Amino acid sequence: MTQDDGGLDGLVRKRIRALRVAQGWSLEELATRARLSPSSLSRIENGQRRLALDQLVTLARALDTSLDQLVETDTDDVIVSPMIDGTHGLMRWPIKAEPGMTVMRQRMTSPPSDNPAGMRAHPGREWLVVLSGTAVLMLGHRRFRVETHQAAEFPTMLPHAIGTAGGPCEILASSTAKPAAGTTPTRPPSRTRTDHDHRGLRGHLRGRQPEQSLSCLMSKTPCI
Repeated sequence: MTQDDGGLDGLVRKRIRALRVAQGWSLEELATRARLSPSSLSRIENGQRRLALDQLVTLARALDTSLDQLVETDTDDVIVSPMIDGTHGLMRWPIKAEPGMTVMRQRMTSPPSDNPAGMRAHPGREWLVVLSGTAVLMLGHRRFRVETHQAAEFPTMLPHAIGTAGGPCEILASSTAKPAAGTTPTRPPSRTRTDHDHRGLRGHLRGRQPEQSLSCLMSKTPCI
């Protein structure tokens, strides 16, 4: 019988196949690494065989990932709206998984300031690409002309400023801010697992019950 592919089981099966394809492995190659028969692996991927915990542990190891990552069900918001700064003509998006990292899109109409007081410096790195027009990047004592579709990357501890080389210019930039010396970077706290508690899964692992399905193992209610 084909297992329900709309829930956790289906997500894990798709993830196994996607990780295998990303490695460039055939069914036979992954099956060999996971000590399964190719037909068994095919039925696992296609939802025609129940997922067992011992198989998941072996597959996670063969795919060079962890059991937690293989059964991850995080459903954080996927769509992120930009923070808009109309005064400076820019939009900014934070990268939630990487605190301190942002992506910015900016339209500029003025050249960079020649005054050193107008240059910025801060811990981190920045990468940018010119979407349209031509930009001028001031980096320390050097001046760079960056044409459309060209990119630049530099440590932001170098005093820097960016502007146009004439007409309007639009850039897309990614910056990573490093924490100040003596501080420890923090990451968002892990989400509290409710429907699918990994501690329960690990308890089953220690109990060595390989024939139960993944949906049973991850559920708080007993499966009969």
